[in-house]
Amino acid sequence: MFSLPGLCSLLFFLYLRPQEAIAALRSLPMLNLCAALAALGLMLDLRLGLARVRFVPALGWALAMVAWGLLATLVKVGPGAASQAFTRLMIPLVVLLLVGHGVTTFRGLQVLLGTVLALGLAISAVGIHQAAQPFGCFQVQNAWADRDMATGRYDGRPCEKHQDCRGPDAEPGYDYLCEKPGLLGTASIGGGRVRYRGILQDPNELALTIGIVVPFAIGFWQRRRNGPRALLLLGTLVAVALCTIFTRSRGGQLVFLTVLGAYFIRRFGLALGAVGGALAAIPVLLLGGRSGEEATASALERTEALYAGLQMVRSSPILGVGISHFADNHYITAHNSFMLAAAEMGLPGYFLWTSMLYVSVKTLLVGLRRYASRPEAAVAHTWAMTLLASYSGLLVGIFFLSFSYHVVLFVYLGLSGAYYQACCRHDPSFQVRYSLPEAVLVLLGNGAILALIYIYTRLKGV
Repeated sequence: MFSLPGLCSLLFFLYLRPQEAIAALRSLPMLNLCAALAALGLMLDLRLGLARVRFVPALGWALAMVAWGLLATLVKVGPGAASQAFTRLMIPLVVLLLVGHGVTTFRGLQVLLGTVLALGLAISAVGIHQAAQPFGCFQVQNAWADRDMATGRYDGRPCEKHQDCRGPDAEPGYDYLCEKPGLLGTASIGGGRVRYRGILQDPNELALTIGIVVPFAIGFWQRRRNGPRALLLLGTLVAVALCTIFTRSRGGQLVFLTVLGAYFIRRFGLALGAVGGALAAIPVLLLGGRSGEEATASALERTEALYAGLQMVRSSPILGVGISHFADNHYITAHNSFMLAAAEMGLPGYFLWTSMLYVSVKTLLVGLRRYASRPEAAVAHTWAMTLLASYSGLLVGIFFLSFSYHVVLFVYLGLSGAYYQACCRHDPSFQVRYSLPEAVLVLLGNGAILALIYIYTRLKGV
């Protein structure tokens, strides 16, 4: 398939971001070039009859969500904000379009899954290396305002705490932070919490992104149970667990627990599976995560953000406050993708966003059930379970992160779409319907989530 080189290169530059660290690549629009290459490859596949594309179930809901979000932002904030929202949403939408329609075979899907797994392992390796480094001084414009070190520059001096960087060797007019330097110009944050760069510069988002690649290693081992793939699975579990520990992300721990629990539940049932998944994740739970005053303060901030989001929905239930404008109405973001979607796009946008997720998950559930007792369709059954386990971790993780429009989320929407394309190619009768009763259930689920958030914030006294 001619689309695969472009798609794999697009994922490479989306995840690893070498164009941000290598001077020779900074002036080149690598993401645009890779997207164009993938689109050209898709057109060649269609022209040569190598692919027959059906629009994936999530695409219509994604387009409707984008259209509503832009309209809401235009009305509530203005043309300038709507233009910025368009720029923010177009990249994820293009990723969904290309990934979801550029692959129409299970072999091509396997290449994409292998690419994402390799990228997750590479990022985990960078995180583990970063954690092993000694602390060093980073020069910033203002240590209080720039705690995420957007302007940070490593000056090579060792340190143990921030005050060690403010000696006679410090350059006048700058503040300093003491963090761990890493490969590709990366650096830790918050006193040693490992992170990556670009779209994964938040430790929690890094932990989520690597946690949901674990099922891919399991899937490759299930497809061919040999020594090299067993080593790949073991290495993936160790690398992801270690990096998750070093991020000190409690949400990342839950993601790791969830993806393991999904397989245990599938194998042993709900009760025994949940216990088995919890036991498998005990080392990560014991060694990782923030605690004490730092964790308490973080939990309080997030609870306040949830309550602020509810007030935004209450004040503007139809249009919301506009995409990317949650932080204009509260001092931090929502830290909950469901709350963020409702607050920024109103209840209609919230429904469109959750419908997009629903049909993507249902695609995998339909495949899992349809091919469960068909040995000739074992590949479809395996990858349905693989992606469903990843989605389980993803849905848990985004409940604690502002991931509503994150490009990694749309990569996985695209992977579900690619699975749909492969099923349709080999089984033309494969269909995924979204009925009116299901839409009503989604609406009720949306209301239940907001109600639970309200009850939680009330119990916390916010």
